Amino acid sequence: MTDRSFDASYFRRYYESRRSRVYGSEQIAELARGVTGFVNWFGGSVERVLDVGAGTGLWGDWFRVHMPGAAYRSIDVSEYACAKYGHEHRDIARWRARTKFDLVVCQGVLPYLDDEACSSAIANIAAMCRGFLFLEAITDRDLREVCDRARTDLTVHARPAAFYRRMLGRHFEAVGCGLYHIKGGDKVFYELERG
Repeated sequence: MTDRSFDASYFRRYYESRRSRVYGSEQIAELARGVTGFVNWFGGSVERVLDVGAGTGLWGDWFRVHMPGAAYRSIDVSEYACAKYGHEHRDIARWRARTKFDLVVCQGVLPYLDDEACSSAIANIAAMCRGFLFLEAITDRDLREVCDRARTDLTVHARPAAFYRRMLGRHFEAVGCGLYHIKGGDKVFYELERG
């Protein structure tokens, strides 16, 4: 994966301009509250967090204010985002930390990766996850029926949901609303809590 398309103009268009951005701090705050709330509900802890494709750093901003005790680490493939927002310059398809994380956030990254890189990225995320993954990856159906096409970058790999479910299913079990738990982890779920 190259960061050529994730330059200043990309970030201005999709994340920094109030007129055209996909979401802002208010939406991420709601999402972060929900995700961490569900992790706590399921008996998990949020002591170590990895944010994959951290972009403008909105998750990090939320964690610093609302969960300052959590060890938060952010990575991005974009040199621009790393320089401006302070992330580590990493490509999740090629990089794996030795650290294990209670929560991995991967929002909007996987659709940019080709099939092989996507599979590698999911395997790397799984290797670093000891608890939960929050994943957002738009599918071909989402692009046709759900996404605001004026605010969504359409230059992604439009894949069926089955592709992601198959790849994720090797390492995680779905527990709903984009939340996954690592297989073999210490949490158990009621049957209808599973995705």
